[in-house]
Order: sequence, then C-alpha cells, then structure tokens
Amino acid sequence: MKASYLIKLFIGTFIFFAILFISAGRLDYWQGLIYVIIGLIMFVLNYTVLRIDPELLKERSKPGEGTKNWDKIILGLSFLITISMYNIAGLDSGRYHWSPDFPMSLVLVGIILTVSGQLLFMIAQKQNKFFSSTVRIQTNREHAVCDTGLYKFVRHPAYLGSIIQALGFPLLFCSLWSIIPICLLIILFLIRTNLEDKTLKNELKGYPEYSNKTRYKIVPYIW
Repeated sequence: MKASYLIKLFIGTFIFFAILFISAGRLDYWQGLIYVIIGLIMFVLNYTVLRIDPELLKERSKPGEGTKNWDKIILGLSFLITISMYNIAGLDSGRYHWSPDFPMSLVLVGIILTVSGQLLFMIAQKQNKFFSSTVRIQTNREHAVCDTGLYKFVRHPAYLGSIIQALGFPLLFCSLWSIIPICLLIILFLIRTNLEDKTLKNELKGYPEYSNKTRYKIVPYIW
C-alpha cells in the first residue's frame, strides 16, 4: 500500500467530513457520526477483505496519460457538487433544521442504501483490475474487458453503487434540501456512464462484443 496514496485519501476524506461537521456547527451531530462510522468501516474493508492489487492501486492513485477532457470536466463538477451536498446536509439537519423530522424507518433505509451502495462500488473495483479513477484506455497496462463477477450482469456496476449510495444520503441525513445536489450528481453519473461506454465501444478491443452480451449499462432490464 503506497503511503502517499493513503495520506492523500485520508486528507480528502477528512476535508469532506470537516465540511459536514463545520456546516452542522457541532460535533454531537448524530447523522454525521453515523456517516463517519460507515466510512471508517468501508475504509477498513477497502484495505483488507476488498483490497485491490498493487498495480491497480498505482493506477488509481496516479492515472497514466490519456484521460478524456470531458471526464476531467465531469470530475471537477462532481467534486464541487459533492462539497455542496455535505454543506447543505450539515446546514439543514445539523444546524437550522429546514427539513421536517424523518421517521427512523427512513433513516434506516438511508443507512442500508449508503452501505450497500458503497459495498457494491468496492466489489466492482475489486473485480476489475482496470478500474481506473478516470476514463482512459490503459494501453500501458494492456487494457482488456472485464466480463466476470458483477460485470456479467451490468457493464458499469460501480455507477450503480454510486447512485444507490447517493439515494441513501438525504434519507440518512434527514435533509430534503440535499436532494437538489444529489439529483445533479446522479445526472452526472448517468452522463459519465454514457460517455464512458461510448469510449470503450470505440477504443477498447472486445468491448462491442461484450456490450452485445451484457446489454445493460447500470440497471438490469432497464438501462
């Protein structure tokens, strides 16, 4: 495990958590504490049971050349929207209570969606040794199609995981206002999925055949 990558990941995670609690204006913010606990559990799983191989870790920590320009734009927008998502949730449920109280049953659904979405993302990452953090054809790593595990059912299972955990966010945080950035984020996920799929069809050997066999991009029998 590269120490520099761990430090980078830790700092990034800390910044997001800090935004959440600063926006809430207090440390005894129970929704935030639950979210942090989930994050810590996933962090441990990500570097134990679901640990990725060293070559993929190197790729994800510093992708090689060839990242698509449109992907850089989407990633930048996603970053800004994610910051606003944490900020709004903290201000709403942690400080000003703009949204009405949610029943605990909905909060529980939010926790389940958050956990299951993150797990699905990490399993997809584990199963695909070409799971880069940017959209690029990894010619330096002899990029090949992954058609096993979750990828037998949908072509982009990680995006499905990301959407599932995004849907759980406003429920876990009891924040109706956070639905606005969540919707924008999901739209970006769908746009990125479509553009990535077109790129792979045009540039990755064997992907057109794979897409004919595995017909759905994200949701089985729907899209």
